[in-house]
Amino acid sequence: MGGQPIPVLTVLGIVAAAVATVAIGIYGVRLARTTSDFLVASRTVSARWNATAISGEYLSAASFLGVAGLVAKYGADALWYPIGFTAGYLALLLFVAAPLRRSGAYTVPDFAEFRLGSPRLRKLAMLVVAMVCILYLIPQFQGAGLTLNILLGVPSWIGGVAVGVIVIANVVGGGMRSITFVQAFQYWLKLTAVAIPAVALTLYFFGDHHDVGASMPPTVTTATTVDITTDVVVQVSEPVTVSGGTVDGRVVEGTVTLGPGEHTLGEGMSMVLDAGAAVPVVAGAPAQNSDWITPGWGFGGPHPMYQVYSLMLATFLGTLGLPHVLVRFYTNPDGRAARLTSLAVVGLVSVFYLFPTLLGVFARLYVPQLLITGTSDAAVLLLPGSVFSGWGGQLLAALVASGAIAAFLSTSSGLLVSIAGVVSTDVLRGRVRDFRIAALLAGLVPLVLSLAVVSVDLSRTVGLVFAVAASTLCPLLVLGIWWRGLTAVGAGAGMVVGGCVAGTAATVAVLGGLSEDVLGGWPAAIFAFPAAVSVPLAFLTMIVVSKVSSKQIPADIARIFTRMHAPERLGMGSDREDDLRQP
Repeated sequence: MGGQPIPVLTVLGIVAAAVATVAIGIYGVRLARTTSDFLVASRTVSARWNATAISGEYLSAASFLGVAGLVAKYGADALWYPIGFTAGYLALLLFVAAPLRRSGAYTVPDFAEFRLGSPRLRKLAMLVVAMVCILYLIPQFQGAGLTLNILLGVPSWIGGVAVGVIVIANVVGGGMRSITFVQAFQYWLKLTAVAIPAVALTLYFFGDHHDVGASMPPTVTTATTVDITTDVVVQVSEPVTVSGGTVDGRVVEGTVTLGPGEHTLGEGMSMVLDAGAAVPVVAGAPAQNSDWITPGWGFGGPHPMYQVYSLMLATFLGTLGLPHVLVRFYTNPDGRAARLTSLAVVGLVSVFYLFPTLLGVFARLYVPQLLITGTSDAAVLLLPGSVFSGWGGQLLAALVASGAIAAFLSTSSGLLVSIAGVVSTDVLRGRVRDFRIAALLAGLVPLVLSLAVVSVDLSRTVGLVFAVAASTLCPLLVLGIWWRGLTAVGAGAGMVVGGCVAGTAATVAVLGGLSEDVLGGWPAAIFAFPAAVSVPLAFLTMIVVSKVSSKQIPADIARIFTRMHAPERLGMGSDREDDLRQP
């Protein structure tokens, strides 16, 4: 965007969202006094308020930007992302929310020790929580950098650092008590920021008479020049002209016309598309709109059905193991409120996901040039200005920009509270001062990593993090709550096996991934979508090892299960808060 004027309204929208976040956070800081305030807001958050806050932190950059980008690129199969992200809360409602709240725990590691009586298992769970949160934080910071780079033309690192500083300051200042107010506000901001452009584009679409499912590739309506900013493999359906950089490993001098087929384009190249020209798409994505709207194409790999089912497992079960979501249920007054919270979240999240899905469809129609570079995460940001001219387009762009910043801030805040909570209580002494130190250190580590590692599609990265959570903390919670036969050794073995398989895949993706040329068909598919392997393996390992070590089942298992499953009105359990009220 060098040389273009800075969009003033967009700057104002971003600044307004950031200032509102800081201001509301400061208000929350005034109410945070005890360690219980910092960890779980002293368990005083009502179901309705908590549901809004959960929705605010859950709808991350992957939801706000990534879902629309993946729908634009992969079509019908990408709908499993929003479906899975939402359906996970049904399982959370049915199997986890109320028993987890009744356990009286403050963190997932705290629950692990309560249920199985093992300090070692608690430490392992702490490491898993930290790994999941750090892997989740990295794409949030990278997404912030991408957003400010696209909208304002500033270097990518500035956006990540700006979001990181605001998030760390809010969490250090007031912990859970502070960010509860912030995240509830940010849900409504994000919903507004994605709904108004989606409605406006829907009205424009019906007047434009586009055929979404036509048997033709996406096309540009005006002459367009696309700059290739990273190496990419594209499918060309009609001849196109490129200049500069490298094509298929050869340096280009002047201009070259690419014929139909797959081509590798190097960074620094420009592609010229005439008005009405067919747009090349990233290799593996459906090239024809009729294919794009038809399920069964997967996500660009050789085993599409495996990819889809693996993604379903990751998103459906991963929600049950996300630390920043689970910690929210500890803030409810009781188990009934936790269930009501889950039910309300299903409704709030379902409404939200309608709009990124629509924006993904419109992105393929109106900004198809994004399919060339692979930066389809930018679709939501660029759509309003590409379709609407004048003040209307600028206002919509500013609204979207404010919602995007809110997405990064809210999710990052919840993740940072989760890491700080487990580190302060399991590594340090559990005081307010320790929470603040842990939050500062836990925020700096993923921020530095986000500047050093490769950036990939937001939802694809987050999908891998869901796979890690589904392969570690989900089996621990589901079996720990519903199966008396689980032992500490079995739980630890399952988390190690599932975490190693899914965690290795996620780490490889964050570090740049491995191509099919390196791994071959099935290994490449498993590395990209590990949940179909890692989740059953984790559950099976926990069950088999627990059967072998059945003598280690806690002696007071009947009391533990009564506490988790008996209604609060019977008075069978109480919260363990005394040690967490020290300053």
